[in-house]
Amino acid sequence: MTSAPALSAILYIYSPSLRRDLTIMTSTGYQFFIVTETPESHRHYHAGCICYIHEHQPSFCFPPKLQVLVQHSLTPLYCEVDQRCLEELSAYEAGLLLALTDDSERLKWFREKDVLHRALTLSEGTEVVVKEEREKFNGIIRYIGNLSQSMSEDPLKGIFFGIELQGEDKGKGNTDGRYHSDPLFTCDKDCGIFAPFSRVQPRCFNSFSPAGPEFSLHLKTEKPVPGDRVTYFIENYCRYGMVVNFQEKDAKHFVLISTDTDATGKTGEVEVPLQFVVKGEWPAECDLIDIYNPAVEQKIDLDLSVNSLVEVSLGTGSLYGIIRWIGTLPGRQEIMAGLELEKDMGMSDGTFKKVSFFQCPPGRALFVKYSSCRPDARFLNDGDKCVSPKHKVTDTERQQSTGKMDPVAPITTDQVDQMLIGQMKGIQGHCNSCYMDAALFSLFSCSSVLDSMLFKSIQPENAPIQRTLLNDIINPLRSEGFVEGRHIMKLRQQLQNHGYCQSFTTEEKDPEEFLTIIMHQILALDPLLKLSAGGKVQESYCYQIFLEQNHRLVLPTVQQLLEHSFHSAGLKLAEVPSCLILQMPRFGKKFKMFDKIIPSLELDITSLLSEGAQQCILCGNLAQEECNDCFEEPVFSQTGCKIFCTTCSAQVHSHPQRRTHKPAALEIPEGYMARRPRTLTKDIMELFGVLCIETSHYVSFLKYGPNSHEWIFFDSMADREGGTDGFNIPEVRGCPEVGKYLDMSPAELANQNPREMNGVAKRLFCDAYMYLYQSTSMCLYH
Repeated sequence: MTSAPALSAILYIYSPSLRRDLTIMTSTGYQFFIVTETPESHRHYHAGCICYIHEHQPSFCFPPKLQVLVQHSLTPLYCEVDQRCLEELSAYEAGLLLALTDDSERLKWFREKDVLHRALTLSEGTEVVVKEEREKFNGIIRYIGNLSQSMSEDPLKGIFFGIELQGEDKGKGNTDGRYHSDPLFTCDKDCGIFAPFSRVQPRCFNSFSPAGPEFSLHLKTEKPVPGDRVTYFIENYCRYGMVVNFQEKDAKHFVLISTDTDATGKTGEVEVPLQFVVKGEWPAECDLIDIYNPAVEQKIDLDLSVNSLVEVSLGTGSLYGIIRWIGTLPGRQEIMAGLELEKDMGMSDGTFKKVSFFQCPPGRALFVKYSSCRPDARFLNDGDKCVSPKHKVTDTERQQSTGKMDPVAPITTDQVDQMLIGQMKGIQGHCNSCYMDAALFSLFSCSSVLDSMLFKSIQPENAPIQRTLLNDIINPLRSEGFVEGRHIMKLRQQLQNHGYCQSFTTEEKDPEEFLTIIMHQILALDPLLKLSAGGKVQESYCYQIFLEQNHRLVLPTVQQLLEHSFHSAGLKLAEVPSCLILQMPRFGKKFKMFDKIIPSLELDITSLLSEGAQQCILCGNLAQEECNDCFEEPVFSQTGCKIFCTTCSAQVHSHPQRRTHKPAALEIPEGYMARRPRTLTKDIMELFGVLCIETSHYVSFLKYGPNSHEWIFFDSMADREGGTDGFNIPEVRGCPEVGKYLDMSPAELANQNPREMNGVAKRLFCDAYMYLYQSTSMCLYH
């Protein structure tokens, strides 16, 4: 963070009046902060408010508390604030933020570091673009400072920018340079606008104002030397050339540059102020696009197209983004690419010379020569990095180089501790990928129930996605216990390029949406679930549990939820599924029907099958009658029991309250009575994974062994600050505490306060979103 004295020196060139105010303010020794978290028990300040202290004031509270004065109070208001909730500001940064009246908006723009830092470089005379409601106007900064006198005793007031509109935008403002009756600058009627920094940006990304060499240091660029290639800015255009020499005139520094050929083929030499020169070649324009015109699509050797992940090398390093548009721009003949950058290093929101080619967040758009783009190295396999950019490695070559053509068996119970537990284990999260990370980790790390879809014959155009799943994700997960985030991004890009959704690489999805696309539309897997209703069979990949409003369940098991849902919908299973994916009863990601759901480690689906012999729920003999009326009674509804043998049915319905029940005869398979076994077998499915969600973030649990305590917890974004290049640090850890709660009685479990549950057990019992069950007889490896 820039210190107040240093900032005061930089601002000397910017605005004499503002420099005078800040010099007075800093000389009194104030220190400014912004509150980053709202305390639970304080009504006098909120996250985003600005506060200050005298640098030498005594403290009347104990660490980590700090006694501060809150800005914008009519009378001085002292508050004790935890220092961990404060971030220090320079005087100028605090002034810029004070121009925003809403605390939440102020905190938002404080966290947009690039925008705030860019505002530090603006000066009187800088050409800018200013936002006014939904329009953007071109103008020149004529004033920087306060708008009016404040009635409070605060040492600092909000800093605004007074802008004179230019060209076609003249007359679209709301002032002639006066604020109320105070003349702050002079311009024609309705040709001026006052705006906070959040609505002002340089017309060109490197729109160098007369800020001196300090501005170059702010951009972290090196001072060029004779012989360096440079970019220089004249009349709002950037041009390129080579440094010949340096000159000094009237205490100002100039650079003598030998220019590149212009549109007429001429070259020459120009003198440019040093602050308008950057070492290296920066792009001529900055923009971003999301609307693509197929008529200008260009097929090239690099095989880069719209939605490709790319990087561009500039004088200050590499910029990363996604191609959103390819074509020609007004006044240019070469093919250009419009990129959406990962960070606010661009200039506009997708416009070029007032023409909108696409839409994106402000400051994320960048136009570059198409030939200067190359595939994002962070998402390339090692084999891809070793070849010429004009050669695209085939999937066959990649498999031969990596040696990962054969399938790898799932991780066994004995291998979990060694291969999966720890940080940088599981699947690395990146850019809202948690839904995909959790689903793939749960389905494939320790189970082979869906492995058949990795080897089945599919349409040629979908084969690369199948190979990515097997060779780049599932095999490394099982052999090394870790999958890099670039492989998940590769899969997301492939899905996006196939046209299933244009936001697969950026936005969060629901796991069931992703799984349906993979299993149904890409790999053409036969539906996992066949439901019988009214003599007709319905097919699906997942089953959403729905309950009637008058259900009596309070602390249900998954077994009870499934049975009640099937009963209320009149459904039966037409056959035993190999994999049963159950979505819990909840509305969206926030509202849950139950505070807790008890995981059923085994799911007995015998009574849910439409065909086959079934057991009496009381004695275990062959069931011959079914009574839906019994299902509605509390004594039976909590267990889902309604199937009886003839003897037990007679005893149950001898009760006076049940004499009106109408049990129906069950259909016994033909020939069963003649060859029936002594004991009936049950159709059991075992739990192997649970996906949970809380505050839009998915995690997962794996049941990897026969004992109740053999659980692991996976979070692909466990550490969101420790990774590099936008990637997170994933973590897998054991959670034997789950077994403790599974061993409790329902009454004990109901009394558990979720906030006091040990470890991550609360996530499993309270945040369950999707349960995964498998038929052990249908796994390839078991």
